[in-house]
Amino acid sequence: MNSSSTINVTGADAFEFLQGQLTNDLKRLPQKQEILAAWCSPKGRVICLFNISAIDDGYQLSLAAELTEEIIKRLTMFRFRSKVEFASNTETTTVDAAASIKAGIPWIGQDQTEKFTPHMLNLDLLDAVDFEKGCYTGQEIVARTHYKGATKRRVQRFESDSPVNVGDKISLDGRDIGEVLNASGNDLLAVVPVEKAGEHLSVEDAKLTLMPLPYFDVAVS
Repeated sequence: MNSSSTINVTGADAFEFLQGQLTNDLKRLPQKQEILAAWCSPKGRVICLFNISAIDDGYQLSLAAELTEEIIKRLTMFRFRSKVEFASNTETTTVDAAASIKAGIPWIGQDQTEKFTPHMLNLDLLDAVDFEKGCYTGQEIVARTHYKGATKRRVQRFESDSPVNVGDKISLDGRDIGEVLNASGNDLLAVVPVEKAGEHLSVEDAKLTLMPLPYFDVAVS
């Protein structure tokens, strides 16, 4: 089972610091109780995902527990002279991986970090990217992909006729074309070419069936 933990980001510059790092707009808080956002590398690859909520003196970021300490170290490297502090919560919460898969919400842990762009993870469809907010780390690449409509690979949901594992390669006619992102039993999310999602895909001997997601019923571009 996946486990999440939290980081509290506080200090006079907490808003400005996070606003310059994350794909979503913190101005949407506290009108919304929680927002989803990605922290990307300069190359536009997703380092981690945060569920963000406002707290009295800053923000609370929920993320994969296995990434927490490493993310604090990396955020600290970007702090420079900003008046911002990071504190981790040692308590963890079990995440319902099966519910997340059915909802098409990707889980980014140690095995998935910096492998995919926000569009590959459907974050634009999950309201986790604000294309009007201005600059943030990786923004130029993310915006270019969006406005050029250049998303050739996306997360799709599948059912397999036998269990598969995270990281397993997905094949079409004996050629690897994608990989399993998250899995729970026979239900999985995988990053595959959009135009191939409805074809006869497999993971070794396990056949895959394309399933609908709440934000689209068929493969999208």
